[in-house]
Amino acid sequence: MEKLKVGILGATGMVGQRFATLLAEHPWFEITTLAASPRSAGLRYEQAVGGRWKLETPMPEKVRDIIVKDVSKVTEVVSDVDFVFSAVDMKKEEIREIEEAYAKTETPVVSNNSAHRWTPDVPMVVPEINPEHYEIIKVQRERLGTSRGFIAVKPNCSIQSYSPALAAWREFEPTQVVVSTYQAISGAGKNFESWPEMVGNVIPYIGGEEEKSEREPLRVFGRIVGREIVPAESPLITSQCIRVPVLNGHTATVFVNFRKKPTKEELIDRLVSYRGLPQEYALPSAPKQFIQYLTEDNRPQVRLDVNFENGMGISIGRLRPDSLFDWKFVGLSHNTLRGAAGGGVESAEMLVKLGYITKK
Repeated sequence: MEKLKVGILGATGMVGQRFATLLAEHPWFEITTLAASPRSAGLRYEQAVGGRWKLETPMPEKVRDIIVKDVSKVTEVVSDVDFVFSAVDMKKEEIREIEEAYAKTETPVVSNNSAHRWTPDVPMVVPEINPEHYEIIKVQRERLGTSRGFIAVKPNCSIQSYSPALAAWREFEPTQVVVSTYQAISGAGKNFESWPEMVGNVIPYIGGEEEKSEREPLRVFGRIVGREIVPAESPLITSQCIRVPVLNGHTATVFVNFRKKPTKEELIDRLVSYRGLPQEYALPSAPKQFIQYLTEDNRPQVRLDVNFENGMGISIGRLRPDSLFDWKFVGLSHNTLRGAAGGGVESAEMLVKLGYITKK
């Protein structure tokens, strides 16, 4: 197939950098445009990033010499793209406005930002779990007055290490969930060089993260009713979110009650056999095995397991009965791959496969 032309909004930030590395050799997509703040505009990408390249993966040669455009000059940015990925760093209201401005130029926007996660007609999708929510795009296009443009978002990185397990176990009807997430510093767009005070430290607060961890899974598990996505009413989720001295990888400890009482064998079977449309379609970024179950008592570990399936798979372990809840387990996901840019790329692949993103 002829490659689709892609732009990255917010290309100089950590998630934008991750998008650049994932898309440089993508079989379906070709980076033609990079956009960032006005201070970066007119510079070569390598110059614009300067000493702020935060990934262990080197900057791809293909993007080094691309001249960065001003993200606020929407018409100019969309002139040579079929769609864009959004990882802009602005206030939420500004993000909502600029993403809608891009969509109204008939340019699909696949966003990593939280600004539109609760816009009633914007799908918030984990492609393995709720791709049917993309059907709300028809309603959104009517509101925006577009035939081709729309916004689709992915959920917060913090929910990826436990929501897939809850999705795999839906038949057993989870009713109550207590989750604590131990979140990597790259989730804040930092590494240890830029955040030295995190070395040997734990911070028991991440702004806004607990609300996202409790509410976003319910929207993913929800359904389209009329002109909006209505969140599921259960399970009831309560969470604590803690920043830990880890570069990549969000770990979750989870306690679950079920209405129907599954056995351990049934729970493990549902995890390892769970497949979605990305696996059925063999999308380029999709993990062949979405969820792995590890039997060792000391797994999953960030060092050993965070890059499972190129960082796009979920690792679950330590599933065992609990004295207060029915079951407890530990989950792990890569927060900038599955949780951020990688999840965005897989979402775009699904949108292409379903016919929502096409050549201009």
